[in-house]
Amino acid sequence: MAKLQLAKGARDIPPEIKLIKNEVINKLQTSFERYGFSPIETPILERMETLNAKFAAGEASDALSEIFNVTDNANRALALRFDLTVPFARYVAMNKGMKMPIKRYEIGRVYRDGPIKLGRYREFWQSDCDIVGTKSMLAEAELLAIAQNFFKSINVDTVIKVNNRKVLTGILKQVGIETKKEIESAIISIDKLDKIQISGVTKELLEKGFNEEQTNKLFQIIKPGITIKQLKDKLGYPEAMQGLKELEELFSYLKSQGTNSAVFDISLARGLAYYTGTVFEAFDKDPSGPVKSSLCGGGRYDDMIGGFQGGNQIVPAVGISFGIEPTIDILKSQKQKGDKNKPLAKSPAQLYIIPIGDEAVTNKCLEIASEFREADINVAFSIGKKGVSKNLDYANYQGIPFVAIIGKNELETDKISLKNMFTGDEQKISVEEAVLLLEKSKN
Repeated sequence: MAKLQLAKGARDIPPEIKLIKNEVINKLQTSFERYGFSPIETPILERMETLNAKFAAGEASDALSEIFNVTDNANRALALRFDLTVPFARYVAMNKGMKMPIKRYEIGRVYRDGPIKLGRYREFWQSDCDIVGTKSMLAEAELLAIAQNFFKSINVDTVIKVNNRKVLTGILKQVGIETKKEIESAIISIDKLDKIQISGVTKELLEKGFNEEQTNKLFQIIKPGITIKQLKDKLGYPEAMQGLKELEELFSYLKSQGTNSAVFDISLARGLAYYTGTVFEAFDKDPSGPVKSSLCGGGRYDDMIGGFQGGNQIVPAVGISFGIEPTIDILKSQKQKGDKNKPLAKSPAQLYIIPIGDEAVTNKCLEIASEFREADINVAFSIGKKGVSKNLDYANYQGIPFVAIIGKNELETDKISLKNMFTGDEQKISVEEAVLLLEKSKN
């Protein structure tokens, strides 16, 4: 018999991680809908020509080289989507009658056939929200407010780095990198600045054929701490000045709405070729946190939807994508730090009911379980003929915080024996009192 194995780059999600994942997704949906975004769903399978369109990822993009190719029985070239943005752009292009602006979110699986390493998978989840149909920086401001709102809801202190592709393009032209292909290639290298530092990016740019004079001039401008005001004195290209103007407008809106976690960072590039203006990424500010890479990122992509529609149309659009997997890693770390003796829950149940006695006792306990469920308490019920000790072991293994032990004595006094599995405290209280206690423990 062949050894059972997962496909490389794929993984099973056990209950204790899936419960955290559900929490992340629920809080993302809450944040999106609080700002009036509507859900849609696009297919995992797309036509290859959709994903490799020149106005989508771009020929030099890592994402394009990592597309999962699929062929159907009619020998049509298909592919698994590598993000949620390109399918959404295709969706908008195919549904031209929608009223603008369109505010949408989507959560789902995406695929990259790239190298496998710790923390990187071939199948993973993304969560996007986008605004289509306006050039106003209010759209960017709203997306960054959503990001701050979401990370606050999961108690993660983040910094959101913000830049503008027009500024980067102007800088590259100013140092002698002028063709569209060269600019796209240089931006992909600049996007790695945090990972491989100036020396690594310089080496990569030189290997791509750029010269030392260009790289030296480039990093005289792209340096830590440079401000928008300082750049206005250094740059002269109209495109760069337009980008700086957009950034000033955006930061004025961010200040007014209290989005204080956003900062300007000239080194932020974002590697995908479809970005045309503002770009942004959020990072955990905790240096001891488990995730060093970005937690979300996005930007403006005004050319993509019009490219799908044909005729060189401009359809303004801006979006942000949240990484589900790294956010799960952070929440998992939080829960483990909070109480090292408390196991990660494998069950959504808050209460585990153990009936002690005959069929009549069990039936009464089933009625009590229904009372708890009607009060919005998640309840698991003991099934089988395990004794109290084995039932307690089971509840502890599942990470269920409370156990109700109910026998004839409890039923005669209209009480239940409620045990806190984390503290060991046990008390005899009424069902009504137990409901209040469990509701309080949820918060």
